[in-house]
Amino acid sequence: MTEAVTTRERILHAVLRVIGTDGVAGVTNRRVARDAGVSLGSITYHFASQHELLREAMLMFVAEETARLSGVAERHLGTPVTLEQAAALVEQVAVHTRFGHEEIAPLELYIQAGRDPSLRDAAAECFAAYDRIAVTVLRGLGLPDPERLAGPVVALIAGLQLRRLATGSTGATSIADAVTMLVRV
Repeated sequence: MTEAVTTRERILHAVLRVIGTDGVAGVTNRRVARDAGVSLGSITYHFASQHELLREAMLMFVAEETARLSGVAERHLGTPVTLEQAAALVEQVAVHTRFGHEEIAPLELYIQAGRDPSLRDAAAECFAAYDRIAVTVLRGLGLPDPERLAGPVVALIAGLQLRRLATGSTGATSIADAVTMLVRV
């Protein structure tokens, strides 16, 4: 049974679609209300400011994405896997991640956080969530110092995904090979 999507969630998903289509500058209350299928007053009822709207959209995306990725990790960490198998799984998940408007939006929001210090705490929460998943996987592989290794692994995957989004390819080195090389160093 699926849960009903709340008005607030419809608004936040609309924000992500707008950002993914037209960037942060495209986010207006009227545009979001129209895309969400809600009244204009619903936007200001649920969100006191544009900053809150952007912050909550970023956090919602990451909560949904980390739940999805955690589910994948948990399904595969119950059985022993090699580093190569884990890296291949990471690549499989990355390559099958579609880049629709809602998936592109967080990249825009991370860049916006570079311009707007009031969004940096939300961006830090997002990367901390990705780091926690990486630590779980690295620890499951029995690798030493998974906390120290998690950030570079997340950065590598994020960079290769950005490259794939921008060019259509991760380049000459697959994600699995890149992760394996980094972890073995």
